[in-house]
Amino acid sequence: MIRPLLFGLLASVAHTQYVVQSASFGYGSSLSPNNKGIPEWHISGEGHTPQLLSDKVILTPPSPGNRRGALWTENRLSKAEWIADFEFRATGPERGGGNLQLWYTKEGQVDIGTSSLYTVGKFDGMVLVVDTFGGRGGSIRGFLNDGSTDFKSHHNVDSLSFGHCDYAYRNLGRPSHIQIKQESNSFQVFVDQRLCFKSEQIKLPMDYYFGVSAASAETPDTFEVFKFIVTTSSAVTREEPLKDRVAPPAAQKEQQASMQQMPDAPGSSPPQISDAKLADLQDRLQLMSHSVDNLFREFSKFAAKADERHSEMLQKTFSSDQLGALDRRLQAMENKVDGIKQDVGSKDYQPHFDALHNTLKSSHKNLLEGLPQSVGHIVSTRSPRMGTFIFIIVAVQFLIAGSYVVYKRRKANGPKKYL
Repeated sequence: MIRPLLFGLLASVAHTQYVVQSASFGYGSSLSPNNKGIPEWHISGEGHTPQLLSDKVILTPPSPGNRRGALWTENRLSKAEWIADFEFRATGPERGGGNLQLWYTKEGQVDIGTSSLYTVGKFDGMVLVVDTFGGRGGSIRGFLNDGSTDFKSHHNVDSLSFGHCDYAYRNLGRPSHIQIKQESNSFQVFVDQRLCFKSEQIKLPMDYYFGVSAASAETPDTFEVFKFIVTTSSAVTREEPLKDRVAPPAAQKEQQASMQQMPDAPGSSPPQISDAKLADLQDRLQLMSHSVDNLFREFSKFAAKADERHSEMLQKTFSSDQLGALDRRLQAMENKVDGIKQDVGSKDYQPHFDALHNTLKSSHKNLLEGLPQSVGHIVSTRSPRMGTFIFIIVAVQFLIAGSYVVYKRRKANGPKKYL
């Protein structure tokens, strides 16, 4: 009865994601157990020392500018298929600048350290770059190198990108989430749960180091890293149990002792369950517990955001008093419209229309009959008389003739000049 139960538990966890703890941080309550460093990670900086807090690492400070910071794993990743979840945040002034690199390389910190895409030399591996290339508010680009290309001296290193997408990452007020998924037949990059780019021709090798580096410009951007979690779904290639594995609880020890002391059933062989298998099972259950805790925290954040949005919507909507006043106004308007409708329907306005029609008809008749007579009278009484007009014409003629006679006389009586 015990063996089927254990086999059922093993089958249930076979499809879960296992955290590769030697290449991960940020999946627990704190990044560091002693606030001095991240276990199995190396922190370095140029011009300053990156600040380690309980929930994040500040790779580049708000000021001054031209600073660098990096995080590198101390162990290689011996997994063929894996998923890397990375959360970061970038804040700065309007014209701030900088870049963030996510590395997966063969030599790790030895060859790269705090270098960026434009200052690194030759390296063997992959780098994902987050910057404001192209002036579109932000972009995410992927680059590959087999160790033969010197990126620092290349004439156009931006042209070596094998995939990219636009992403405005600056001053969002929340962490941005990047997920890199390496499967047997594809390589995919997701940003905030949306596909950025993918390729079916890329298969990254095993036994490489993960790293994160950031560089700020003269007007700096601040890059903060919240978590970097590498998981794998393969139970065979799963990470070996940690050296500081928590000892099994007393109840489990008693259960193991009872299993060893249980008499064998007739015709059946005694269960052969080694301590290594039990420890392996406990390690998997512990990883499942971490995953459940992470899910619970994500759901808690989602619930808090939903409550905040609900409160904002309630503030923007009308209060009960305002809705009551609006309802009363609408009711009053409806009563007035009903009253007008009843008045129009109950009274007979036909006599008023008939009287108006008769008045308009009489006015039209009087206008047609009296207008011609009035116009004729005005023309006959106000027109000028013909006798007066003729007298004026004759008088003008006589005046002109008299003027001519006077002119001729004066000219004849005037002195004459002789040459």
